[in-house]
Amino acid sequence: MPAPDPFAPFIERLERLALPYCITGSVAASVYGEPRLTADIDVVLLLRLQDVPALRSAFPDADYYVPPEEAMNEMVAKGTRGMFNLIHHKSQFKADLYLAAGDPLHAWALEHRRRIDLGGGGAWIAPPEYVILRKLEFLREGGSDKHLRDIRFILAATPIDRAFLEREVSRLGVQAQWRSAGGTNFRG
Repeated sequence: MPAPDPFAPFIERLERLALPYCITGSVAASVYGEPRLTADIDVVLLLRLQDVPALRSAFPDADYYVPPEEAMNEMVAKGTRGMFNLIHHKSQFKADLYLAAGDPLHAWALEHRRRIDLGGGGAWIAPPEYVILRKLEFLREGGSDKHLRDIRFILAATPIDRAFLEREVSRLGVQAQWRSAGGTNFRG
């Protein structure tokens, strides 16, 4: 029996909704660097108040844990970075949805997302620079060495926009993490 696909229960439904999204986190790091197993998927999503009912309808309560509509409306209305989880009951796979809101890096990721083939379908994935920058932020916040490993593999395997990355490293204040990941020695 083939292993279940941890993101199929989410991506197929997001694709049908046609809301701007992109996959990030360990799934994106696996595409750009070293593949590794994960039981969840991180997604940046541009969600507006008028989209909340459609999102809730796409992920019915019978099949998914979805936050109450009021809570989602409140989070979207704040206009700041927020996040919530969706959990597929049958598989127990989880999607962490990060709201794009007013975050300029989220907006940049959605604007520069890339289409990947999933064998029978496709999905949008965040650009490698975005994945690296968010992992540098997680490192700053006390994240694990898996983020360092992911960054190093992405840098070794995937062409990046070095000038953009260096500007954002400075803007986000993650220079120390960038140095520890070997970014200052990378010639990509």
